[in-house]
Amino acid sequence: MQDDAWLAYSERVSCEDRWPVQCEPIEWPLPAVELRRLGERNIGTLATIAALEERRSDAADENNPLMQEMMRIDAKLSALVEIVNRVLLPAQGLPPRQPVRFNVVGAVLPAALLAGATSVLLRLHPDACPTLPLEFPARVMRHLDDGAVFVVFAAMGEPECDAIERFVFRLHRRKVAETRQSAL
Repeated sequence: MQDDAWLAYSERVSCEDRWPVQCEPIEWPLPAVELRRLGERNIGTLATIAALEERRSDAADENNPLMQEMMRIDAKLSALVEIVNRVLLPAQGLPPRQPVRFNVVGAVLPAALLAGATSVLLRLHPDACPTLPLEFPARVMRHLDDGAVFVVFAAMGEPECDAIERFVFRLHRRKVAETRQSAL
């Protein structure tokens, strides 16, 4: 099982960065109702992030007065969300940034975050909306040579898996584009 999970994780697109992240020890396994509740919250969080990150860039319509008004409203809403994020959870209230690599299967994170626990609730605070963390029940599956730990997430429903894969793909694509841009 351990090698199967690692292989499944390794074969999928992952996103690697430094995010505000924390781990809380939990009892394993979580009840199905709790897994469902976390899955629904993650889907909602990912939908919110997708909506906040969505940008309309159709150059042909930028001269359209309706499109200009939509862009102004979008800018105002983005500013409002940023204000609410800062009020609800100031930057100093976030957990420290840690190097994390994750995908729909699991995550690789510093072992110190787990404080010896074998089952945790991993809370990842995406930069687009740090007040709405993604929460993943996870179990330690492998200790890596570099001091990191591989945790595998509890089974998820198809809608949650799809939303996480889209999120990871967008982050990965953005990271690749930034790398290419900085190489120029």
